[in-house]
Amino acid sequence: MSLQNVSKSSNALEGIHGVHVTSHSPFSFEKTTQIGDFQTNTKSSVMESNQRLFIERFWQQRPPCLRPICCSIRGDQSVLETAANVATSLPFIFLGMQAPRKNLNTKVYANSLIGVGIASSLYHASRGKLRKYLRWVDYTMIATTTICLSRALRNENPKFLMAASALVLPFQPLMVSAVHTGMMEVAFAKRSLKDPDLKTAHNVHKMSSLLGGALFIADDFFPETPFIHAGWHLAAAIGVGTCNKLLE
Repeated sequence: MSLQNVSKSSNALEGIHGVHVTSHSPFSFEKTTQIGDFQTNTKSSVMESNQRLFIERFWQQRPPCLRPICCSIRGDQSVLETAANVATSLPFIFLGMQAPRKNLNTKVYANSLIGVGIASSLYHASRGKLRKYLRWVDYTMIATTTICLSRALRNENPKFLMAASALVLPFQPLMVSAVHTGMMEVAFAKRSLKDPDLKTAHNVHKMSSLLGGALFIADDFFPETPFIHAGWHLAAAIGVGTCNKLLE
């Protein structure tokens, strides 16, 4: 049957009562959007991948101050050296217990000293993978103590400096320690010039600081030499003890 005959038959049937003919074409089609949806999803996936790649590259190229420290997991050479390092960590706990607690800032500093002794003891007593994380805790606790001491000595420290120190602390505790230790040294020197009673304490502090710095560097260059680290603990403890004189 031709299309013309079909058209005529439809026209004829439309005249019959009760009959309604709907138009139908065998060539009709439905528009599909599957290809469009696929292209849209593909573009979204590519954009998300590019964003993740950009963030990863940005994080990899971040400045050194925002990179975590490389913690050494080198263990003590012997049980005797471990015992010496743990024993020389305990003075920081006693210094924290004896530190002046005149106000909130001095109380926080005293408690942070106790934390240094505990963190150092745990680090030297640890072994395996845990040692790496406890080394970071040890460094971070020392840096936290220098911030607390700086705050206890000077309430007027710039808020920006304190906020920046807190932000950088988890990534670069050694840099934070250096900055606030330098501020403490300046404050100690100024106070000793005004107060003759601090002269002796300041002289002892200078000698212990020089000795502690030398032992710290030697421990880094000669890691196989035993008891250098324990000597650094003792020198640092003497220096901390003289700093407590500033808070009295």
